[in-house]
Amino acid sequence: MKPMLYFCFVIVLIRSASGFFEDLDARETSLSYLENDAAATSEPLMVPLTLIQGADSKGAVCLDGTLPGYHIHRGSGSGANSWLIHLEGGGWCNTIRNCVYRKTTRRGSAKFMEKQLPFTGILSNKAEENPDFFNWNRVKLRYCDGASFSGDSQNEGAQLYFRGQRIWLTAMQDLMAKGMQNADQALLSGCSAGGLASILHCDEFRDLFPKTTKVKCLSDAGMFLDAVDVSGGHTLRNMFAGVVSLQEVQKNLPITCTSQLDPTSCFFPQNLVANIKTPMFLLNAAYDAWQVQASLAPPTADPHGYWSDCKSDHAHCNSSQIQFFQDFRNQMLNAVEVFSKSNENGLFINSCFAHCQSERQDTWYADDSPRIGDKVCHFYHYFKQQCHKTYNRVFMNLFAVFLKWAFIYFILPKNLYKIVELP
Repeated sequence: MKPMLYFCFVIVLIRSASGFFEDLDARETSLSYLENDAAATSEPLMVPLTLIQGADSKGAVCLDGTLPGYHIHRGSGSGANSWLIHLEGGGWCNTIRNCVYRKTTRRGSAKFMEKQLPFTGILSNKAEENPDFFNWNRVKLRYCDGASFSGDSQNEGAQLYFRGQRIWLTAMQDLMAKGMQNADQALLSGCSAGGLASILHCDEFRDLFPKTTKVKCLSDAGMFLDAVDVSGGHTLRNMFAGVVSLQEVQKNLPITCTSQLDPTSCFFPQNLVANIKTPMFLLNAAYDAWQVQASLAPPTADPHGYWSDCKSDHAHCNSSQIQFFQDFRNQMLNAVEVFSKSNENGLFINSCFAHCQSERQDTWYADDSPRIGDKVCHFYHYFKQQCHKTYNRVFMNLFAVFLKWAFIYFILPKNLYKIVELP
């Protein structure tokens, strides 16, 4: 029987990633693709960049030594004391050469950062696009260190500053002083490399606030797996090993992990999420588009282009390629199994070829967002009620799925939606 590949046609990010790790220009283009698409909405709110003054005195600087920054839109009304901190994504740099190039881009220098960014999806200020966060204090922290806000070293010869951990701490201190210390509820989110950062810093974020503050974390497309690529190699593990070593990330990784595993393994979220104490929601595509392109079947693992047609159009995948994707999907589900058993956690793993779904308006809150359809009753419970046949026509978009988790917990901590992957 031919293996079946579960498709989701809501969003498809299948672009050529030729030389993703090796060709620096191509990598930067690929990294910007998501952000450009996410901005494609009608007249989004444009939010100016705020540089963190005095951050350099704490050693909290971008790769090139410039000040880090964020975009903030103040909350109002019922959301005046609620805060959402979103960590920007954009890959990593794992060699001196890569990082030297990166500091000539917005991913490594404030000199090249956009002076304004559109706030869409989870950051939107429109009630019809983002009903429960539109009036919160919403912040997007720019990513300019290349190690998911977790490195702490430097290379004097190349004039590179690996200060992601200091950027994270300094930004949080700055925001606390600007009112976040008075938050009634706070959510730390992030996309891609920022989604990994939201996992790495989730418990640290919780510790910023008193116990009376309701705090949660959301990782969007942050479940990067330690997977075998199509050649039998470990492309992403090799990449992460370079990041961890070059930027001395190991000193900032959870001791609960490093006491048992090597530092590179502890940069993979599959070895972290089960031990996070703060309630967390995982949003990920089972066929993560970035991992398919850059980790599973990168050009270095497929020098003869055997996977090229399959990656550009999944209808062209043969049975063995489909089975390879299915095995990756199963690895994704196995990686979150222990995490999913906690009543304080939530997850939505959909069968899409997608990457970063909370930033995009079309996947966050739209008529054709990813949905839970006629099998909804098999995968969630609400106030411990049983599902009935009348629920078979119930559907929710991605935003609603997340909100059931976030706000049922905020209001009734013991009653929580549990969402799992849909076949």
